[in-house]
This record gives sequence, structure tokens and C-alpha cells, in this order.
Amino acid sequence: MKVSHGTFSIERTYDSSAGEVFQAWSDIELKARWFVGPEGWSLVNREQDFRVGGQEILRGRFANGRETLFTARYHEIVEGECIVYVYDMHLAGGVHHSTSLATIELSPTGRGTRLVFTEQVAFLDGTEGPAGTASREHGTAAHLDRIGGVLR
Repeated sequence: MKVSHGTFSIERTYDSSAGEVFQAWSDIELKARWFVGPEGWSLVNREQDFRVGGQEILRGRFANGRETLFTARYHEIVEGECIVYVYDMHLAGGVHHSTSLATIELSPTGRGTRLVFTEQVAFLDGTEGPAGTASREHGTAAHLDRIGGVLR
């Protein structure tokens, strides 16, 4: 098996308090408004046990029947400051696509909150690091952009 690695960081500033940005991650109903699959994807199952050691599951399906499965385990949570989790992505047919370490850091700014999202990913299905990392970063950036709309 060939494993490819990638790392990226994305920064966003929101006109909301760190507590409100944190809640966008911790509240399952708020998170359901921004953490979704791409166009043509529909929700099959969503679960979130937001605590250290807790698990999050997001399963979805495309119109062609192809499914995706996101499973995460929370390793560190400091309210209003930091979230660290490890997650796996599985694709159609149960293919284990990737395993990632993700860190969200929140800090107050003059007008709101600065979020820094950092991901270290290992692609396990032959996906090439640079291409796969660029695709993952693009999808994550879209999620982070949607948080701003949810917080308005």
C-alpha cells in the first residue's frame, strides 16, 4: 500500500465571539447547517457526541448511490479555544480513503474571532498527496466559509 501525506492550514476571521464560533462546532444542529457534503449529496445519518473521547459520524449518499462516511474521535476540547480530533473518510464500497489529525484554534481579534484550522492527512487509497491535499483543502475552505453564514 502506498500512503501519501499532506498538510494545510486555513485561517478565517468571523464577526462573532469565540464562544459563538465554538458553538458552531459543538452544537449538532448548528453544525448540520454548514458541515454537509457537496452538491448532489444527501444526509443518511448524523451523530455527534461532543466531548473528549466522543465520536462524530456523518454518512451521506450521492444520487448515483455512492456513499461517504466520516467518523471522528475528539481528543482535546477547550471551550472557546481549541478542538483537536482525528477522523477517517471512507468512500464507496467501504474504501478507507484517509485518516487525518485536525486542529481548530480560536483566538479573539479586535472585532471577532480568528480561526486557524490545520489538518495533517494520510491518504490510504493511492490518492496522490498534492492533488488530494488541494482537494481536501478546497472542501474544508468551503465548510469554513459556510460557518460565517450560519453565524450571521
